[in-house]
Amino acid sequence: MRFLTLNDRYVARLIAVPLVATLLLAAMLLLLDKMLRLFDFVVREGGPVSVVWEMLANTIPEYMSLGIPIGLMLGTLLAFRKLALSSELDVLRALGVSYGRLLKVPYLYAFGLAFVNLLIVGFVQPYSHYAYEGLRYELRSGALGASIKVGEFTKLGKKETLRIERSQNGGRDLSGIFVHAESPDGKTFAVTAEHGTFLATDDPDTIIFRLHNGVLVNNAPNFKTPRVLSFTSHDLPVELPKVDSFRHRGGINEELTVPELVRSGHSGKVTPQERAQSRAEFHFRMVEVAIMFLLPMLSVALAVPPKRSSSALGVFLSIVMIVTYHKINQYAAAVAALGKINPILALWVPFLLFSALIWWMYHTLAHKPGGQPIGALERVAARTAKFVKRWTNFGRRRNQVTA
Repeated sequence: MRFLTLNDRYVARLIAVPLVATLLLAAMLLLLDKMLRLFDFVVREGGPVSVVWEMLANTIPEYMSLGIPIGLMLGTLLAFRKLALSSELDVLRALGVSYGRLLKVPYLYAFGLAFVNLLIVGFVQPYSHYAYEGLRYELRSGALGASIKVGEFTKLGKKETLRIERSQNGGRDLSGIFVHAESPDGKTFAVTAEHGTFLATDDPDTIIFRLHNGVLVNNAPNFKTPRVLSFTSHDLPVELPKVDSFRHRGGINEELTVPELVRSGHSGKVTPQERAQSRAEFHFRMVEVAIMFLLPMLSVALAVPPKRSSSALGVFLSIVMIVTYHKINQYAAAVAALGKINPILALWVPFLLFSALIWWMYHTLAHKPGGQPIGALERVAARTAKFVKRWTNFGRRRNQVTA
């Protein structure tokens, strides 16, 4: 006997398309929103555009951990909604196929995606979060060569100042250049040049600023008058400012893997506050993974509309429920991290209550004849729609009479 029957493969195809589409759409929307903020941040800090793509790549695991549950829920919901609206679900039920049997394929998806999500939130996301924070630190500190801003006086060292009027070709072609520097022995020089560009050297702490068509004014305590030199090309060595190295991974709990959180949550070497934060973060991640095993039942309960109805209220309600539950978990984790409540109570009690609600909704649909878990909301929505339509038609007729 085959593990997956023809019906199972059919349901699997129905789920796969909206699941993948929803996952990609959610990830793209979140990345686009993040990309706009990152471009603003990088431009404000004067960084190269390539850093934006590196930072976006490090946010993908976080958005995937949010998109996978939503994709699983909407994929299952839209597949069963299609079966219900096309009366295929009624045919399967008439042939003796129970809802429990129909949930076989959704739960195969749920187990596979839950394992992937556990890998992401437990091991991949901590490292990507650390890499993202490292790039932010390098941008703010100027370690990426991003401390020079157009139209502003920039301190490259204790006694070296640079100003650039214009920048073109991604910062490779600079014009309107002014440089002023002072050495420890009292010597000073000032340079103005029409054009210039930065060149790398074998020394990672020093770069060459190649200037074209300018004037160099050199002065020293033993000079009677400053010496002026006109040049067509001049190489000016520039020492990069010293930047402290970024901290080690694990400065915050979001950068700890699941085994590291377990060790930190039971370690006697950390403070009670740090222990509470580690335990709260651990239970938050586990709850976010565990909820995926309830999503197939929730999706089926919300997918089947009342007879002779094509209402999409269940789709809207599913998104509201999953987002609300995620926000409750975030708030509970924040309170538990302060040590005000045990994280097991703060995070697993809402999970049990949400599980009880989902089980009641599924039991009402699957085991009660004519059961409709959101039937009351469907009736309210239908009456509201009729009321709005009536008033819209009334307003349209009144406008026609006035005209």
